[in-house]
Amino acid sequence: MTRRLRIALFGALAVMAGTAVALRADGGIERLYILDCGQNMGKDQARWSPGVNEGQPIEFSDNCYLIRHAKGLLLWDTGVPDAVAAMPDGMVVANGAMIYRRPKTLVAQLAEIGVKPSDVSYVAVSHTHGDHVGNIALFPASTILIQNAEYDWAMSQPVKPAFAAMQKIQKLAGDHDVFGDGSVVILSTPGHTPGHESLLVLLPRTGALVLSGDAVHFRDNWEQRRVPSMNVSRDQTLASLQRLAAVLDERKAQLWINHDKQQSAGLRYAPAYYE
Repeated sequence: MTRRLRIALFGALAVMAGTAVALRADGGIERLYILDCGQNMGKDQARWSPGVNEGQPIEFSDNCYLIRHAKGLLLWDTGVPDAVAAMPDGMVVANGAMIYRRPKTLVAQLAEIGVKPSDVSYVAVSHTHGDHVGNIALFPASTILIQNAEYDWAMSQPVKPAFAAMQKIQKLAGDHDVFGDGSVVILSTPGHTPGHESLLVLLPRTGALVLSGDAVHFRDNWEQRRVPSMNVSRDQTLASLQRLAAVLDERKAQLWINHDKQQSAGLRYAPAYYE
């Protein structure tokens, strides 16, 4: 398929569920890197999959994604704190329900592909749990893209995200076209947290991807529409899953589920990339 034909097809799909996005022919997205942002060991799978494997441990993948666009770099999530890489036994969190581990630091992986934290124009966070904002302070020069509802909720919690003091925070109220060409669009998907968001990415060769964040944790949960017990709203979660299903159908997109270890094992990590 020629590049001109791909652009025409993307343009024909430019109206997606819940929002209209204009895709110009000069869309500047170039490539996407997957970064290993940690490993989460859950003590009891039923916490995330009610009624399934009660009392059984489960291991999660934890990915971040760097998107290179002609207008700048976007980092999606920042993962488990880099400091955890120096902890042989990991970091126990959530009152013992989980252990964070980090074999590779985020900074080292960025350096491997020639990127410094100061090069990153935007950091968008799916939500503010510690395995997604663990390194947010490493990007003081970046604009943080976060839903207003998420920011207000996070700042009301006993443990707040460690934003850098002078960090520019752009609070969103719903969907947001990051670069203005429809190639990278934040989708409002509340439920796991009040301002959870997912990301639609239109790559020129790979096609459309949706990065789930924690709208869903595992493939089986997606297929069975299971809602974790710690989610702030079951109704919002189910509505967001339905919205994502509509986007996937409309865009003929792949769903990349952040914490699904089996799916992640089949993806190519940096320095390899998708374009």
